[in-house]
Amino acid sequence: MADFVLEKAFEALYAGVEDLIVKNYIFKSVFNDAKSRLDDLAPLIKEMAQYNQKMNRPEMRLEALKRVMEKGQELVNKCSTITRWSPFKKYKYARKLLQWEESLKTPLEMLKVQETLQVMRIDVAVDDIHSMMVKQQSAESSSCNTRLELPPLPRLIVGMDAPLKDLKEKLLYDDGVSMLVLTAPGGCGKTTLATMFCQDEEVKGKFKNNILFITVSQNGNLELVVQRLCGHFGSSVPGFQNEVHVLQWMETLRKEKPSPLLLVLDDVWSGSESILESFQCEMSNYKILVTSRSEFPRYSSSYNLKLLEDDNAMKLFYHSTALGDKRSRTLEDLSRKIIKRCNGFPLAITVVGRSLAGQPLEVWRKRDTEWSKGSSVLDSETKLFLCLQSSLDALDKGLTIVKDCYLDLGSFPEDKKIPVGDLIDMWAELYELDDDFVFAYVHELCNRNLATLVDKRHVYLKIEGDDYYGGRFVTQHDLLRELAIYNAKLDPVEERKRIIMDSCGKNVPKWWKEQTYQLANARLLSITIDKEFSMEWPQIQLPKAEVLVLDSHESEVSLPKFVEKMNELKVVIIVGHHRHWLGYIGRSKNFELLELLPNLKRISLDNIPIHSLTKNRMELKSVKKISLKSCHIKAHLNKGGAGKLSYVFPNLEEINIDRCYQPEEQLADFCNLIQLKKISIYNCWDLRSLPEEFGNLVNLEVLRLRSCIGLTNSPGSVRKHKKLNVLDLSGCYCIDELPEDIGELSSLRKLDMRGCFAVRKLPPSVLNLNQLGEVLCGDDNSHLWEACLPTLTNLRIMN
Repeated sequence: MADFVLEKAFEALYAGVEDLIVKNYIFKSVFNDAKSRLDDLAPLIKEMAQYNQKMNRPEMRLEALKRVMEKGQELVNKCSTITRWSPFKKYKYARKLLQWEESLKTPLEMLKVQETLQVMRIDVAVDDIHSMMVKQQSAESSSCNTRLELPPLPRLIVGMDAPLKDLKEKLLYDDGVSMLVLTAPGGCGKTTLATMFCQDEEVKGKFKNNILFITVSQNGNLELVVQRLCGHFGSSVPGFQNEVHVLQWMETLRKEKPSPLLLVLDDVWSGSESILESFQCEMSNYKILVTSRSEFPRYSSSYNLKLLEDDNAMKLFYHSTALGDKRSRTLEDLSRKIIKRCNGFPLAITVVGRSLAGQPLEVWRKRDTEWSKGSSVLDSETKLFLCLQSSLDALDKGLTIVKDCYLDLGSFPEDKKIPVGDLIDMWAELYELDDDFVFAYVHELCNRNLATLVDKRHVYLKIEGDDYYGGRFVTQHDLLRELAIYNAKLDPVEERKRIIMDSCGKNVPKWWKEQTYQLANARLLSITIDKEFSMEWPQIQLPKAEVLVLDSHESEVSLPKFVEKMNELKVVIIVGHHRHWLGYIGRSKNFELLELLPNLKRISLDNIPIHSLTKNRMELKSVKKISLKSCHIKAHLNKGGAGKLSYVFPNLEEINIDRCYQPEEQLADFCNLIQLKKISIYNCWDLRSLPEEFGNLVNLEVLRLRSCIGLTNSPGSVRKHKKLNVLDLSGCYCIDELPEDIGELSSLRKLDMRGCFAVRKLPPSVLNLNQLGEVLCGDDNSHLWEACLPTLTNLRIMN
């Protein structure tokens, strides 16, 4: 009998779920939700079995439901064997579990169960029910008048008062804003805030309770939204041939329904821009609030929902753990550590709190110890992992490079401000992109709330389209970084695209300790070392690695010996933490290994003494670009030719010098590199002048001297730079005049002199700059260039 088999399948599944809730904490949160759904289904299944027995005939609906139960049992059996050391299997079955659990709890599936039960009840008393069901289904399918209810609010809401006030300021009181995108990563409370906005008395009064809340989700489309709108207004669903018809219908709707309407489009994913575009027409009496993990700058203004501050985070955590007044000093200390780990992320705080609710103190300590040794919150909180992972999985549809760029961010240390210039070097070589195009991928990550762009440039130096990226950084929330690292570990070590060695003291990867893997195919190697590092380097071989990121807190920055065999290495990024401004110059070791790398093209040094490169007699003939950040350039220079950077980099084409100390002596050395095409010097405050030898750089195309506030004179030998296209003097406010012979720059197309407040007149030779097409300047000196417009007819002046 199908009813007996179904009951037995259900009982076995229920027992397996209960057992795994106790024994396997990896999937605990998912199984808890599944058990709740099974509790709801239990009486319905029992009653269906009873009616089926009375009818005394097989029931196909029960067979289908039985297969769902058996599928659940199969997943339970497989999950019982998975441990935290099997991240790929965990990820694979966690997704399957979530899909199965969703099938249990969605209203559609529950409706099917209820409908089946109702049909059975009628079948007991009535023989001919088929025509009745056809009519009933037809009536149901033709009706669109169901008004959606708002999502339920959590019992405790913290940190939403200020954002709610901001939303009302922007959307309720500003008549110039008809659509607002509320954006944040998944799990930050966007839907909660949108629901609070709809329930606000002032908002309900403004729209006279004419509020429609539509959950769009990842597979949503415009037709779904239109159907909901039609249902809301009690009208039939029109047929649209194209988007023009949609806009026409929207205009008709505006005229026929003049009363104010608040439309909330919840959980709109990137790729659904057409939905927003359809609502861009002028509708002064309509307001649209969009919640999304992405920003849509083309279509509307945005409001970024911030993460919780410590006080509110602690309130939410205590509520999630149900501690009440039972908090001890020990629990409070552990709670602060956990809150710091969650870093204000509401979903993380909630799921971690619930997982610790009712657990003994030993479990709390065990969790804290695991995290301190490098374990991730995502290892134990599967639902949190899947929520964050869904944003990453969405990039699989035609945005694989964007996904790869996101995963590469995990190669940089926690809480690190990543220089955009380093990302450009990395991604240009890894993905064969032009440097100018890479920044578009930075913006794409930021628009999707997978990273944050931090602009440290002075306000008058900020301009769109600037192709120099000094002063701009990318940051990433700790959990998003952990997600990137987690994905990097899904494959076996020898098959990973990225190998991340994040070693704190003696907490190094298990495979490193055991020296298990000798050969790996990773294209990117990241190494982070703290002051307590005392392990020997593994004898790993990385013949395909193209990028090395080394961040070292050791007093002696040392390259691993195995670097000498990384023949495909193209980019090296090394970050030290030396306090040379106090008179201490850090030591370096094994930098001569770089000479053995035939394909090395780009080097970035941050807080590394320059003598690391000059103390050994080596030539890096393949290197085309070097970036020096916070480096003590003058220190420990050798007097012989082998100790000069011009000897080390004989074929250098580009150099960036950012926040470096005493650079003047080395600049004279660089003047011997006649093949140099780009020089960018940024924020070097003690730079007083440029050497006359600068005229030797006859192939120079770009010269930037940005925010060098000690620079008093522009380069006097500028007349020799016949190929110079860009001259940037922005932020050099001590310069009081341009070079007298600037008119001899026959190729100059762009001049940036924003912040050059002291310039009061232009040399007469500027009238010879026939190729000059763009001058950026402030109000203090724009009139000087306006006087040149009759002669320089192609000139455009930008303030």
